[in-house]
Amino acid sequence: MEEERMQQIRSKAKDLLLIREWNESVQAYSHFISLCQDQISKTHQEPDSKLRKSLCLALSNRAEARSRMQDFAEALMDCDRALEIESAHFKTLLCKGKILLSLNRYGLAFDCFKLALLDSQASLDCESINGYLEKCKKLEFLSRTGAFNLSDWVMNGFCGKSPELGEYIGGLEIKRSEMGGRGLFATKNVDCGTLLFVTKAIATERSILPSGDLGKNTQLVILSTGEDEDGLEVPDISLFRPEAEDKNFLNEKLDMGKIVSILDVNSLIEDSTSSKVLGKNKGYYGVGLWLLASFINHSCNPNARRLHIGDYMIVHASRDIKAGEEVTFAYFDVLSPLSNRREMSKTWGFDCGCKRCKFEKCLCGKQEMREIEMGIERGLEVGGMVFRLEEGMRRWTVKGKEKGYLRASFWGVYGKTFGCEKEMGRWGRRIPAVEAVVDSMLEAVGSNERVLRVLKDGLKRNGGGGGGVGMVEREREMKLGRGVYGKGMKKQAMRTLLELSFQEQKI
Repeated sequence: MEEERMQQIRSKAKDLLLIREWNESVQAYSHFISLCQDQISKTHQEPDSKLRKSLCLALSNRAEARSRMQDFAEALMDCDRALEIESAHFKTLLCKGKILLSLNRYGLAFDCFKLALLDSQASLDCESINGYLEKCKKLEFLSRTGAFNLSDWVMNGFCGKSPELGEYIGGLEIKRSEMGGRGLFATKNVDCGTLLFVTKAIATERSILPSGDLGKNTQLVILSTGEDEDGLEVPDISLFRPEAEDKNFLNEKLDMGKIVSILDVNSLIEDSTSSKVLGKNKGYYGVGLWLLASFINHSCNPNARRLHIGDYMIVHASRDIKAGEEVTFAYFDVLSPLSNRREMSKTWGFDCGCKRCKFEKCLCGKQEMREIEMGIERGLEVGGMVFRLEEGMRRWTVKGKEKGYLRASFWGVYGKTFGCEKEMGRWGRRIPAVEAVVDSMLEAVGSNERVLRVLKDGLKRNGGGGGGVGMVEREREMKLGRGVYGKGMKKQAMRTLLELSFQEQKI
């Protein structure tokens, strides 16, 4: 009688699994597994092999259902329990390999697929398993070297399947930040456009609130809720690397209120470059949570940018970064005056104290600076405002990167001046060339697509469609392009992307 009841529960669980009712299937399999364990505990001798096999298969199927629900931690525990019963169980090895692959643990996933290939059942699905093995090898190489190449995808107009990406972390470490709390720092000198890291979202859009006791919750513990920033532990960067065997390294349980606070403080929205240019990421949700990126603080002279492909975030240097320098993002539009940036920082709940803000704060009291700002507000001739600002910087002995700060703050008038033939006809000989302004801004606030567009506009005008543009000007455009899009593509692909970007921004 008991055996018949168990058979009915197992059949029900299997049917629910086949029709993709994952939660109900997990419940049914849990009931069956509990009955199996009761039977085994009542048996004083070695349990019969049929019962053990049934338990092994039930654990494997429950693992599959849990993995479909993104409950990877519990799914992996089910896989391990099944493999304790039968160490080379084919279905469990495949299930575990797929879970580890989705968690970017490529080496461990490879071991599972390789062992599964030895099973006689593998001959029925040999091509698929070999495909998984090749994928693991490829992604492990990428995660080790960071040698990503988006060229083919770009050259094909972002058509077809998105490029396969693996998690990668370059020369970075997490330390206490002078800005407060924790920050991400470069451990070596980095050139503009160099890849810093690639990371996969642990949550996206409507699925961003973890349901139940997901394994992800233990990862969320390390993130800030916006309170007691300086009291938070500084985790080792190794915990975020793909080869880390256990990313669920804390056992603290989170209540929903704390989860919501963490998501509110750390969630990021897809940047405009990705959404407008890189392609219409059809399977991508516009807001998500990326663990390592959550440690990057804001600065009004940022040195890093991000691109989104699928649910991966690619972070690269937007200007040269020195060893020991903190990696920073622009949380908002930094090509705007100090007063505007102060208002925007308030909406984020902080006051920016970066070098640029401190420098510009010292100039706020100058009468001429106030007059320039008032002139811009009244809509006076933009070329004249640029001239007055440049003359002011000469009198105030503003030099080097500080010039770039002010030019970035008033980029609105610079961009309009350089983009207008009439203004350039009148003021062009009295103000710095667009190339000099762009170079100073690149050093001060990193690469920006709006600046890139103005530079490209100037090259088209001066070169008569490109034929008369010199190598130096082309290299300047390419450097700025690498700062916006990264180095992950060949020159021809970069030119294609720059042209596409130019067309998109003109629409």
